[in-house]
Amino acid sequence: MKLFNYCLITLATLLSPAALSSEINSGDTAWILTATALVLFMTLPGLALFYGGLVRTQNVLSVLMQCFAICCIVSVVWVVYGYSLAFTGSGSIIGGADAFFLSNLTRESASGTLPESLFVVFQMTFAVITPALVVGAFAERMKFSAMCIFTVLWVTLVYLPACHMVWGGGYLAGIGVIDFAGGLVVHATCGVGALVAAMMLGPRKGFPGGSLVPHNRPMVVMGAAMLWVGWFGFNGGSAVAADSSAAMAILVTHISAAVGALTWMSVEWIKTGKPTVVGIATGMVAGLATITPASGTVGPQGALLIGLLAGIVCFYATQMIKSYFKIDDSLDVFPVHGVGGILGILMLALVGKPEGFLGAGASGFDASSFSQFMIQLQGVVVICLWTLVFSWIALKATSLVTNLRVSDESEYEGLDITEHNESGYSAN
Repeated sequence: MKLFNYCLITLATLLSPAALSSEINSGDTAWILTATALVLFMTLPGLALFYGGLVRTQNVLSVLMQCFAICCIVSVVWVVYGYSLAFTGSGSIIGGADAFFLSNLTRESASGTLPESLFVVFQMTFAVITPALVVGAFAERMKFSAMCIFTVLWVTLVYLPACHMVWGGGYLAGIGVIDFAGGLVVHATCGVGALVAAMMLGPRKGFPGGSLVPHNRPMVVMGAAMLWVGWFGFNGGSAVAADSSAAMAILVTHISAAVGALTWMSVEWIKTGKPTVVGIATGMVAGLATITPASGTVGPQGALLIGLLAGIVCFYATQMIKSYFKIDDSLDVFPVHGVGGILGILMLALVGKPEGFLGAGASGFDASSFSQFMIQLQGVVVICLWTLVFSWIALKATSLVTNLRVSDESEYEGLDITEHNESGYSAN
């Protein structure tokens, strides 16, 4: 009888909420394993194909090579010191050295309800795609060696501090900034970084002009479709659980993408008389970028509004950057990702609280809508200024080692041949 009672007590202890909360959850683990694959799928092959189709024939391989190399470079940086500086320590701006080389990571290590190894690689995929997005700003004119050096410096000086400040328990997390899946950490940093890079390298030869057109629109659509699917892991996985928050994040992500695409298409149709496949694909990306930070707080109605604004605001931001400011952000990284991410960060304060102004949220936050808006605005200012300064420093430091830009002859001939001695398409 005593043995029976002992077994009951042991079983009750093992099944208690306190015990269960500290154990790895198989459902959460299975979902984040899937989400990790989806986020990596966004970079390789999604973003690589999307960007590759948007450049000219003689530069397609250079873009694919840059995306592939960035994936490898950032993965190593993340293991050596990136994860540690982003997610350990108690610093307000940057983390600690406790997890350099993932020295304390074991099979049994846990992060919440996940194996810590899974959390490490899930966050690694976010670190990979962020500098890969910046490639769109300097496509067709940056030296490959400069790109490699710049990537290491930019991730170290920009991405890791931003990640720690927002997601790693740093300053912005402390004041209550909400960024569910990366409006600040991913899209604002890559957007502002892209703007700085485009301005420092200068425009491509022939900009602005009709010769700088996408060489393979079917490739653009294929890459865009992969990004759309992969974004379910990007936003849904940011719930870090297989729960209702993940499900709602996926729903609002899809809604915003669809509305953003249709809105961009409609505006373009009205202005030019024809809707284009590049336009509808770009509008989709704008809708996805804009919903990203808000996908954990807004509901379907909020997603409709955010997608609508994304299509309109990002469309006109693209026109302004190229036509008014004459900045050759080659593949529209800042107006789509930067502007979209910032718009989403601010909009969630207005539509993320069910009872607030324009409230259409799935889950609320403690502050009033106005108070949360001011907190979000502070986050935007801090991240944008930080990115502006340290992107410039990263590029200047790179220029001390090698030229940032290829020669005029190399740009004319194409980076595929001059930088990699290969060609994307056979002449036969």
